[in-house]
Amino acid sequence: VQLQASGGGLVQPGGSLRLSCAASGRSFENYGMGWFRQAPGKERIFVAAISWYGSSTFYTDAVRGRFTVSRSRAENKMYLQMNNLEPEDAAVYYCAAMSRVRVLPGRKESDYGYWGQGTLVTVSS
Repeated sequence: VQLQASGGGLVQPGGSLRLSCAASGRSFENYGMGWFRQAPGKERIFVAAISWYGSSTFYTDAVRGRFTVSRSRAENKMYLQMNNLEPEDAAVYYCAAMSRVRVLPGRKESDYGYWGQGTLVTVSS
């Protein structure tokens, strides 16, 4: 089972990036998925999550209104559209998938049993 995050890079403040998370080895279509990020010298924190069917999404306050999480159950992929990026958004972004079936996705690291390797987002002029 593998989660592969991609799409990170260098972007100027106010710019946009779209992160992708591709799952292989098993289907996660019936499991919630989420994004976390870890800035240098800080703990990894919750960013966004999406329910197994995609009908419910959750965001940390710092990104709500700027980021959009989505998924393709058929393709076993999840996405994070990040707009109006700020220097504070710079971090390694990790995608994760839950290992238990729940109606709503979790917002804690312990809710997730599968993790990708992370993709680096740098926001700088």
